[in-house]
Amino acid sequence: MPDLIPFDEITHLFTEFEHTAWRLETQRGYATDRVSPNWARWKAGEEFANDPLDAWRQNIAAQTAAGKRFERVRLVDDPPTEGQQFLLARAPSNEAAGEDIRNLWRADAVRLGLPEYDFWLFDSRTVVKFVIDEDGVTLGVEVHEEPATVVRACQARDAAWHFAVPTRQFQAQVPSAG
Repeated sequence: MPDLIPFDEITHLFTEFEHTAWRLETQRGYATDRVSPNWARWKAGEEFANDPLDAWRQNIAAQTAAGKRFERVRLVDDPPTEGQQFLLARAPSNEAAGEDIRNLWRADAVRLGLPEYDFWLFDSRTVVKFVIDEDGVTLGVEVHEEPATVVRACQARDAAWHFAVPTRQFQAQVPSAG
């Protein structure tokens, strides 16, 4: 098992990838969301679509302008948790920067046999697996490049992407999320 490293030590991957950065999000909520200023704004009913680009979305815009792809699939419970509703509300601002975000009902993910952990897959060769505690706090990440782990991540990506629904279409299925 690889060593657990701080997330900050792998952030270079988000600029150095060559083709695709793809993420599977499996959590019902993330501690970083709940402590962000945007959480309070969302709870107050504010919109995010016209927010100025922050560092994350500036990078998405730069990478996608260079012809690279940022994609993710988020698992959503039925009914969605508060954390998942927040992410649905925030998705359009990331999409405006160039990220393609899709959603998949958790029940469908279970039927597909998708992993129960979050990960990023860079260029179909590097897997960054998150270690997250029961409160949604990221404890660190593991970096994997061994072929068997990468192939499993690619298979999960392909299955999830095939069945996932684009955010705007998914929001129409969840009236309270739009």
